[in-house]
Amino acid sequence: MSVEPRSGWRPALVGGVAVLTGLVTGCSGTVGNDAPAADRSPGRVSHWVDGATVESVAGTLRVQLPAAATEAKAARLEGLQDDGLIMAFVLPRGEVEKFVAQLEPEQPLTLREQPLARNTNPSTPFSHLGLPEPDLLAGVREGQVCAPCEDDLNWLKVAVARVDDHSSRVYLSGVD
Repeated sequence: MSVEPRSGWRPALVGGVAVLTGLVTGCSGTVGNDAPAADRSPGRVSHWVDGATVESVAGTLRVQLPAAATEAKAARLEGLQDDGLIMAFVLPRGEVEKFVAQLEPEQPLTLREQPLARNTNPSTPFSHLGLPEPDLLAGVREGQVCAPCEDDLNWLKVAVARVDDHSSRVYLSGVD
């Protein structure tokens, strides 16, 4: 039995590993800077719907925008199976409790004193609306409104953050 040097297998092995590494990296689903799904390049699975209005999003979320609301903004992220819905507005502090009560949350809102380490819902960022993320703010009251909800709405969450001594921003996020 003759023993031949196996010098030819190493370049092939190194090349194979390089190809597999490239395939795994390319298929990993990450985009440079870990961009959320909503901000990915063409060919993406989800996209922000042009023309989504506060009224259309409020209707899908089944909430009535209070008459005292200002700075109202909303967006709809169309996904492959479900759509993400976000809406935010500012209310005088005296109006917040009345609005939250009409939502009939499953539990009383809880106070989160400190910001979270990261946004827990990066697929529908409020930064798309030019707003700070409620997860990254301190002193936010938040809670689940419904899960599951009626009809096609899968869940709805509310967060309330102080803007100043006289007003608070209400954040609503849901999945349809």
